[in-house]
Amino acid sequence: MAGRNAISAAIQRDILDQLHDGVYVVDPERVIRFWNRAAERISGFAAEDVVGTRCSDNVLMHIDEQANRLCQDGCPLHATMADGDPREAEVYLHHKRGHRVPLHIRTSPLRDERGEIIGGIEVFNDNSARSAMRREIEQLKRLALYDPLTEVGNRRYAEMALTSRSEELRRYGWTYGVLLADIDHFKSVNDRFGHDVGDRVLRMAAQSLVSNVRVFDIVGRWGGEEFLVVLEKLSEDELPERAERLRRLVEPSSLRVEGERLSVTISIGATTARPVEEARQTVKRADDLLYRSKSAGRNRVTCECP
Repeated sequence: MAGRNAISAAIQRDILDQLHDGVYVVDPERVIRFWNRAAERISGFAAEDVVGTRCSDNVLMHIDEQANRLCQDGCPLHATMADGDPREAEVYLHHKRGHRVPLHIRTSPLRDERGEIIGGIEVFNDNSARSAMRREIEQLKRLALYDPLTEVGNRRYAEMALTSRSEELRRYGWTYGVLLADIDHFKSVNDRFGHDVGDRVLRMAAQSLVSNVRVFDIVGRWGGEEFLVVLEKLSEDELPERAERLRRLVEPSSLRVEGERLSVTISIGATTARPVEEARQTVKRADDLLYRSKSAGRNRVTCECP
């Protein structure tokens, strides 16, 4: 009987490891007891990184759209274990490489044979249309439009997107938005930690941006620590909200460097394109607005909707 039970447990673990969705299981003290292979792939954290830690230790550092930290207050899994009700939510996970990944999560209680809650299970999947992004990145590589350091499009790619959106605006009246984002105090990061860490920060910021735009929007490295975001078919009243959302999601992203957690912020200039202007003029206005964000204290959005 014991042998059959052992085989059964092994089979159950193997089934969970074959799932495309991430799965983890916690005990009554919210200590993580199981972490499947998909969870490793989505989060970057191996099982040995997280099994035995408490989910409330902020290893994964789930946040919501307002950047509220859910692991300490507002955790859906904790609430499910308290009242026994399953939940679904949209949250953002802290990837091991530092950037934020949007997730759709589902939580359920685990019960013993008496019906008592003895733990909880969370199932999650990447909500950022990454499969489409991977195909796009492969195409970018082939077309030499890829920035290998940050793993987003390069300046040429961003310029091509601007040209296409400008033509659509003139022909069809499809408004688009332009965000110019700059990492605050980036020189200080390089001076203190060196260029290797600076490169990791650039990649972290770029991935936080590209993971949290719509699949048809683009993010390109404009130069140095600047990134250009082109938001397709965007109304003027949507622009401030989308720009602020990206700023909020970069701010809590972080890396572990020399025993401390390193995070950065971004300043953004945001505007919508005008039918009578060229794309370079739209970018110039975004650049002027970015300068205003920097002058006003950084870590903010300055938006102008003509």
